[in-house]
Amino acid sequence: MDFERIFAIVIGNILVSNFILARFLGLCPFIGVSKKTSSAFGMGMAVTFVMTMASFISWLLYAYVLKANAPLLVWLAGVSGSEAMRQVAADGLETALRTVSFILVIASLVQLVEMFLRKSVPALYRALGIYLPLITTNCAVMGVALLNTTDAPEPLGLGEATLQGFCAGIGFTLAMLLMSGIRERLEPLDVPKPLEGVPIAFVCTGLMALAFLGFAGMA
Repeated sequence: MDFERIFAIVIGNILVSNFILARFLGLCPFIGVSKKTSSAFGMGMAVTFVMTMASFISWLLYAYVLKANAPLLVWLAGVSGSEAMRQVAADGLETALRTVSFILVIASLVQLVEMFLRKSVPALYRALGIYLPLITTNCAVMGVALLNTTDAPEPLGLGEATLQGFCAGIGFTLAMLLMSGIRERLEPLDVPKPLEGVPIAFVCTGLMALAFLGFAGMA
């Protein structure tokens, strides 16, 4: 990877194309767990781990198993010698198995994080509540897996895909921490009744998104 591509991936995913504030993905845990900074940081770290590992594994899965003429498919076609298997190797399996396989990878990683937190940090595990297993269906995690493989504007190597997943998680964590800081300061204030809770959180999210537009064009 050259420095220009590294810069574009890092700045692009953290600031310019932030998954929450620019792509508006992963808003469920963003709104639900951003009431306290400690919980927001814990969720951010969990999502960063899942995004990084999901990017690494999904890229390998796509490159070696799912895409057209993937090495595993070509090998199986050569071993079997059947015309049907050769056709499968030529067409690839991404249309049939991409979504299912990526979700299985993400779900396995989330289970790993959930078991670790339950055993090692039970207070954080209880604070995250239902939003921790919901990382499995977090569209931001699936989005970064797709952007690393089939939906990438230009092909990415394994290192670039993994870096993009990590930086996307850091951008997610940054947005969570900023929102938690705002909501903690809003808590003692006299907010109009109709705007209390989620409504004022969405107003603040929109203002943060407008502020992040200032990074547009950097990468």
